[in-house]
Amino acid sequence: CSGLPGNAVRSRWPGAAVKEKVLNLSFAAAPFYMKTIHNFLRSHELKSPVGCGMIKSRFCEEDTKMKQTSLVIMAAGIGSRFGGGIKQLEPVGPNGEIIMDYSIHDALEAGFNKIIFIIRKDLEKDFKEIIGNRIEKVAPVEYAFQEMDDLPEGFTVPEGRKKPWGTGQAVLAARNVIHEPFLVINADDYYGKEGFKKIHDYMVNEMDEDGDCYDMCMAGFILSNTLSENGGVTRGVATVDENGCLAKVTETYDIYQDADGMHASDNDGNPVTVEAGQHVSMNMFGLPMGFLKELEKGFPEFLGNVKEGDVKAEYLLPAMIDQCIRTGKARVRVLETRDKWFGVTYKEDKPAVVASIRRLVDEGVYPEKLF
Repeated sequence: CSGLPGNAVRSRWPGAAVKEKVLNLSFAAAPFYMKTIHNFLRSHELKSPVGCGMIKSRFCEEDTKMKQTSLVIMAAGIGSRFGGGIKQLEPVGPNGEIIMDYSIHDALEAGFNKIIFIIRKDLEKDFKEIIGNRIEKVAPVEYAFQEMDDLPEGFTVPEGRKKPWGTGQAVLAARNVIHEPFLVINADDYYGKEGFKKIHDYMVNEMDEDGDCYDMCMAGFILSNTLSENGGVTRGVATVDENGCLAKVTETYDIYQDADGMHASDNDGNPVTVEAGQHVSMNMFGLPMGFLKELEKGFPEFLGNVKEGDVKAEYLLPAMIDQCIRTGKARVRVLETRDKWFGVTYKEDKPAVVASIRRLVDEGVYPEKLF
């Protein structure tokens, strides 16, 4: 069972090695395993702490239908380099874990079945050595590669462009390995457990994949829980309607808090008002597989509107979602999470992230060694 703490199994059950091996099977296993494990649980009369009703396992109900869900991690961005390394791959945990390790742990615990890494081809070797090979031992893993020249027919990379085409192109790069509803996250953000659980539960229990519009969801973080102590941040400030759905996202810049309160600017540098308790988007979206068709359709339209000489234009996932909302093609349920976000936006953020992870380990939120 994904997310079952192995140390708890070892410390509480005699002869736990075999039970742990069975219980740690990924939810991505074939449905055959559901019946097998259900029978195993019954035959061994496994009660507390992981009996039926105590363990959040789909194997405890014979009539439970397994719904596949994927976690898609966008890690292709060149990122800000500091200290000779790439920020997404900087160790922050007590045993060299990186932020992605914690996201993957929380996703598997919530019930996601498969991990999809979107990376650049030139990062593949280092990426697999630092995290990929380790994760392949605990969950099915797929790779997709985001490259600048992965463009629709008739388009070429403009001279002078240095980076891929943004988060919309990143997700589109994974179109051949996504076959189920999927959650998209950034590689270098720590999201906490609540968002993964709420989005997974929505995708499994509520998402309508066959409706007239795209049924999506988004983790709505509290703005004050997403700030950096080392400088201003850019956030997508969410406007939520009376039905709890996303009405629009406004990109807001240089957000910080001091003794005088909250400060922020618009795209032109003009001061704007934000509230500490507002919901913001942290690029944590639960999406139906069908939305990939919309991304595929929109990419050549975007490229066709890029002005000559613009080598920094980006095809952004939030912009496409916002466009679908405005045209009535999508409904996005905002699922509030009160977990504190943290990430390595600035070099100076890393010690605080390391300290935060250490505190979560000491509080028992995570084991000393994740995998």
